[in-house]
Amino acid sequence: MNFSECFKQTGQLCKFSPNQKALANAAQYRLVIRDVKSLQIKALFTCLDNINHIEWSADSMFLLCAMYKRGIIQVWSLENTEWTCKIDHGSLGLVYARWSPDSRHILSTSDFKLRITVWSLINKAVSYIKFPKHSQKGLEFSKNGKYMAVAERRNHKDFISIFACDTWEMLKHFATDTKDLSDISFSPNGNMIAAWDSKLEYKVVIYSLDGRFISSYSAYDYALGVKSVTWSPTNQFLAVGSYDQQVRLLNNVTWKSICEFQHPPKITNPHTTIYLEIEKKNVLLPWETEPGTSRSQPSHYAVQDKPYQLPSIRPDAEKPNPKLGVGSVSFSYNSHYMATKNDNMPNVLWVWDLRSLKLVSLLVQCHAIKAFSWDPKEIRLALCAGTNKLYMWSLAGCLAVEVPGEGDIAVTSLTWHESGDSILLASKDQMCMCFLTNPEDSM
Repeated sequence: MNFSECFKQTGQLCKFSPNQKALANAAQYRLVIRDVKSLQIKALFTCLDNINHIEWSADSMFLLCAMYKRGIIQVWSLENTEWTCKIDHGSLGLVYARWSPDSRHILSTSDFKLRITVWSLINKAVSYIKFPKHSQKGLEFSKNGKYMAVAERRNHKDFISIFACDTWEMLKHFATDTKDLSDISFSPNGNMIAAWDSKLEYKVVIYSLDGRFISSYSAYDYALGVKSVTWSPTNQFLAVGSYDQQVRLLNNVTWKSICEFQHPPKITNPHTTIYLEIEKKNVLLPWETEPGTSRSQPSHYAVQDKPYQLPSIRPDAEKPNPKLGVGSVSFSYNSHYMATKNDNMPNVLWVWDLRSLKLVSLLVQCHAIKAFSWDPKEIRLALCAGTNKLYMWSLAGCLAVEVPGEGDIAVTSLTWHESGDSILLASKDQMCMCFLTNPEDSM
């Protein structure tokens, strides 16, 4: 496992290109493009203001940079660095921008959710989508890039509109059986759309692409409901994380729950392996006189006996959006395993075997887990906890590796390269690459 040097970036705005050959990152008002393997700078662009959002086009030929305070989008070309494009939202304001799947149209959402504007880079044509329900969610593209679904709110009712991405023509418009539509999600095969209600109403509704009602699911009433919804990559399951600290796994045939995965505070199952992170305290070296110069020591994992009491926090009932319930669910590439995080147990990661429907492993960290992600090629999980360490889990066990650097990089996000050979690590103002194999071997 090798690490690159750390590079400056802002706002965790660093992303692989869709073809996985380039890496883009924002550093205040500059956009830097690097080669993924060598990390050498391929292009450098200067924007009009500090960048708030970056996104690659699907063909990896263009990059958009959104500057929300100024209501401006700038688009850059990797093939022709002299070509420029600027989209000015003016007095309408700008809160979000994204690419369409054809890489030649940009969709931007104006302030106060007034409308979504579709800008064409081909002929400069402009079209509008009215009544969007949300600013940064509630808009989904099918995996094949042919269709777009938009959550809308009209006359105090929720709707979903289906558009053709080649003509931007509305193909279908239908009401949803929700009181306050929270979000929508296309199934991986693009044939179905899941829509779910706000946290005050437990309801998940499944529709076909042509708007036909397929099924509705509700686990309970009169309590905080759905917190997260995730499709499995193989289209077999829909995982529903709930505020009652459970994950319901719905199958794609009957749309009923085939299993409820609980997150109890005490583990007694003898077949579950519990890995506890043991972190040595900072050591003050003999020549260091100030505590601020002390250096962290490597962590390691120790297997714990059962029964085992998990660390948890008590959510504040007086504050909105309580830290309670399963807010993060992620499937392995083949849908054989699932990882979950229960928000009132922020230091614990749960790993489930979906073939046996059993809890396989628990990772108990010293610090709250910030992000976790599956290897796209293997049964391997990476996670970070806002420290200068990268943590890995596999069926063989766990390990903790310190990220080298002049100053401690507090890793808060991570992204796997599609090959599974490297991981992009980012903190608030730095980023680096972790190569699990020697990058020169694949050059």
